[in-house]
Amino acid sequence: MVGGALQIAGLITGGIGMIGTFAVTGMPQWRVSAFIESNIIVFETIWEGLWMHCIRQANIRMQCKVYDSVLALSPDLQASRGLMCAGSVLSFLAFLVAVIGMKCTWCTQSSWQAKGYITLMAGVLFILSGAVELVPVCWVANTIISDFYNPVVNIAQKRELGEALYIGWIAAFCLVAAGAILCCFCRCCEKTRSYEYSTPTHYFTHSQHLHRNTESSYSKSQYV
Repeated sequence: MVGGALQIAGLITGGIGMIGTFAVTGMPQWRVSAFIESNIIVFETIWEGLWMHCIRQANIRMQCKVYDSVLALSPDLQASRGLMCAGSVLSFLAFLVAVIGMKCTWCTQSSWQAKGYITLMAGVLFILSGAVELVPVCWVANTIISDFYNPVVNIAQKRELGEALYIGWIAAFCLVAAGAILCCFCRCCEKTRSYEYSTPTHYFTHSQHLHRNTESSYSKSQYV
């Protein structure tokens, strides 16, 4: 009962992390224009993402344009493209493996072992996808903060942390939490399986011992 609840919780948490990873990969709000000092043009907001940059004017009109070349991006955004795509693929594979583990029916000892391996694989994939997603999100955030406090950088080029970074941290936490939950479920399955197979063995040994004592007593009564 507890193991099934853990597996459902891990699947739901992993699904939330997977959807968040997909959303962060496509969102343009990685870098947002900062309104500081002489940069007080508040009616225009600039968003910079992995695939496009957008300009929003007075909450009425927004124009987005895909980057003309990958070389025009900063090194952190260039690396973030590949890492976020890899994290999205890993989270999707982890969710599929977890779903396969949920829908299978297990009766024999070999099926219980296969269920444990599938669940463990899904947990490891979730944790790996969360770690892969954390790298670009933290890298871009560190670059934004460093440039913000760098006096050499022009004020118009300084940016603030966008909503995509915060969602990325939450999604990565959900993926790692889902992986930990599924690994705990695998551990619970191992304990349950060892208990189920140790009890019949002990019962069989005890029954066999009683049967031998009964036979010896019966043979002695015949000789008497």
